[in-house]
Amino acid sequence: MSSVKVAAKDTNAVKKDKLSLFLETIKFEHTIFALPFAYIALFLVSGGWPSLSNLGWVTIAMAGARTFGMGVNRIIDARIDAANPRTAQRALASGKLSMVEGIAFVAVAFAVFLIAVYQLSEWAGYLWPPVIFMMTVYPYFKRFTWLCHLGLGLTYLMVPSGVWVAVANEISLSSVVLSLAAMFWVTGFDLIYACQDVDVDRKQGLYSFPSKFGIGAGLNAAKFMHIFTVSALAVAGVTLEAGPLYYLGVAVAASILFYEHTLVSLKDLSKLNAAFFTMNGIMSVVFFIFVAADVLIRSN
Repeated sequence: MSSVKVAAKDTNAVKKDKLSLFLETIKFEHTIFALPFAYIALFLVSGGWPSLSNLGWVTIAMAGARTFGMGVNRIIDARIDAANPRTAQRALASGKLSMVEGIAFVAVAFAVFLIAVYQLSEWAGYLWPPVIFMMTVYPYFKRFTWLCHLGLGLTYLMVPSGVWVAVANEISLSSVVLSLAAMFWVTGFDLIYACQDVDVDRKQGLYSFPSKFGIGAGLNAAKFMHIFTVSALAVAGVTLEAGPLYYLGVAVAASILFYEHTLVSLKDLSKLNAAFFTMNGIMSVVFFIFVAADVLIRSN
């Protein structure tokens, strides 16, 4: 009996280790990048505190969708990652997780996403295929175009509008402008992220804006994307008839993005991780707090 219990414990430990490996390789904690823009749309379309049901199902849907997207990315890019010293130790690239295990985790994430989607509005149940399609094809973009960064941006284009549709069963001009802001923001930080792999991308025959035009051009393009981000956020405020706290949030977001770009330069990419991970996470969360506060004050 004791040997059976030990074997069961060992099996459970292995499963936990495999799950931990998968979550680590997809950087599950970076779901924070997507959630604030989803919550921004949720608070705006709700005109105040969203219902616990909508808040919960939107959170689950976003986590499931991002887990699916990152998992698919890691599966499709396993060979490419294995040839890159920076990514060679990722679980699927190194063989710590098998392809079958990776696909199983992705399938579970897809199922979780679908369950959450169908708890929201009727139109949410109709419009999920483009989301999954974009997340599945995006990893292939870098194989044939240096505009691949826009491919990632397009996946985030669907976040604010998707939440708006999921809750209100309709789309609005404000949600479209917010979606453009999300797209520009993500495209910008992906351009920065790609600067660290210029040499490897060129060696493997992969495409990125920095590998095509150089690191300096890539960083400048990222700056323009983030200028467009701030501009779109400001325009969205006009369409929303937002209050002072919203615009203060835009100003703070602009300041954080400006600081992000001071951390990296053509000659020094040593702080790239701080620019990419830390500052973008802070920016999205801080902007959400200002928007939520503005919505809640105006709703009282």
